[in-house]
Amino acid sequence: MIEIILDFDKQLFLFLNGFHTPWLDAVMLFFSKSKVWIPLYAIIIFYLFRNYGLKGGVRFVALIVLAVGMSDFVTSGIMKPFFQRLRPCHDFLNEMTLVGNCGGKYGFASSHAANSFALFYCIFKIFSKKHFWTVCILGWAIIVSYSRIYLGVHFPLDVFFGGLIGVLSSAFIFKLNKSITR
Repeated sequence: MIEIILDFDKQLFLFLNGFHTPWLDAVMLFFSKSKVWIPLYAIIIFYLFRNYGLKGGVRFVALIVLAVGMSDFVTSGIMKPFFQRLRPCHDFLNEMTLVGNCGGKYGFASSHAANSFALFYCIFKIFSKKHFWTVCILGWAIIVSYSRIYLGVHFPLDVFFGGLIGVLSSAFIFKLNKSITR
């Protein structure tokens, strides 16, 4: 059964990895770079402090940092070394398109997807599902996650489980915060 799932994951990867154009290569590389996220983080921090004051801003920034840190630790510090699933670019490079560098040896689960979805779920919990920022960050998380498949460094299941870890990490941090602040 696991072989069927892994084969499906590979076939889905090859399909999703196959939509290449020079301009889209540049866009996906842009969204995949962590330094690109700094202005987004600065805008969110500014918005949090402006709308929730010093105490609320510090609290929400701390929750976001904890959630993203936890998701990153779970994916990079625990899952990748434990599962040791090769990235597609280390597994079958001759069958796919690699844009940029391959990265580390293992890819399950995607830290980019985990961290971007951790941020999304934090924003969702803070602002609600109908808020402008929630929709923007969800779109951003989806693009970042797909960029990892497009660039050839993650399988779809790496991205799916990374996103799931991000959401679960944020949900855990917000639930813990709620139980502490009662």
